[in-house]
Amino acid sequence: MRDRKSQTRRRFLAAAGVASTTALAGCTGILGDGGSGSGGDGDQPTLADFRGSGELVSDRPAPGGTSIEDLPDLEGELSIYLGGGEGGRYTTLIDLLNQYYDGFEASAQTQPSSQLANVIVDEYESGTTQADVFWSVDAGSLAYVADNSATLDLSSDATSMVADDRFVTDQWAGVAGRSRAIPYNTNQFSASEIPTSVDAIATEDRFTDTIGWAPTYGAFHGFVTAMRQLRGEDGTREWLNNMLDQNPARYDSEYATVSQGITNGEVGLGLTNHYYPMLVFANTPDAPLDLAFTENDAGALVNTAGASVLDGASEPDLADLFVRHLLSAEAQEFLATRGFAFPMIEGVEPVGPLPTIEELSPPDLDLQSLSDVQPTIQLLEDVGILS
Repeated sequence: MRDRKSQTRRRFLAAAGVASTTALAGCTGILGDGGSGSGGDGDQPTLADFRGSGELVSDRPAPGGTSIEDLPDLEGELSIYLGGGEGGRYTTLIDLLNQYYDGFEASAQTQPSSQLANVIVDEYESGTTQADVFWSVDAGSLAYVADNSATLDLSSDATSMVADDRFVTDQWAGVAGRSRAIPYNTNQFSASEIPTSVDAIATEDRFTDTIGWAPTYGAFHGFVTAMRQLRGEDGTREWLNNMLDQNPARYDSEYATVSQGITNGEVGLGLTNHYYPMLVFANTPDAPLDLAFTENDAGALVNTAGASVLDGASEPDLADLFVRHLLSAEAQEFLATRGFAFPMIEGVEPVGPLPTIEELSPPDLDLQSLSDVQPTIQLLEDVGILS
């Protein structure tokens, strides 16, 4: 048997103005393919292929950090379990790396991160691991796999690239940060009317019948799991029941919450990840849409997509080197300019009007604790939000 082992920007989208339209419209995924570099022609990609297009992006300096050119070449075949939900952006980045290295071919099997986490643990326990890398959209799934001893330690060369210790462990490295946020309709609310606490949203009469949420969405489950860790089961149950009393409108996804609910005026505000309003605003610059952040509660959680090397991988060294490439200057520029993520390395800034992580006020929470999601699902079922 194998051995097992604070400053908050309250308003920024409107300030970006028309410039944001061209700056952000080059994103892949929900908004379609972007950029017009050489990679699609079979030539070796350049920085222009990794970077999104547009006015704000074109004024960005060259990214700092470790360039792909300074890393050992990727060579060989790699199998990736890729958590879905990012609209094709991650597969686009994999394709760019495949094009950049003649002797490298990575293939990805895509499912929701939570499902893949269960698959990985089952395969590990049966000794039938099928992939080399797990690339998840959230830290909770990464933590679950690590907690079940299904990952190998990353090299210090990989972990040292992550600038903030909150977003890296020995077993996984964050590659794309995302914050919970409060997008709102500017025809219904001004910036000063958006509270800095999710408790106010759940209890104040002025928000009754005007909240949108996607309670079946994985990102929402991570948010509620964070709340459970911060205030306990009883406090979280109280918040959920208060929210139900507000009669929130349900949407299938957090993107739909913003694009359909808030932008169309069906609701006045919502609970989502920060990049969904950016995607909508990029595609619809005249939308009555802006974004605020809460402070020091689960509504201000900063989570991260990340990657780990699986125990049982056929190419563990290549897998570790692939993680280092996800933390390269070019890959981090891709994730920042095409997916509006918070970069995980020094030398790459968020796009345009987005604050840096340092300007946000997230709660003090170990992201490893987000692996404890099953009690969250049970709680959501108990209060009648999930069936």
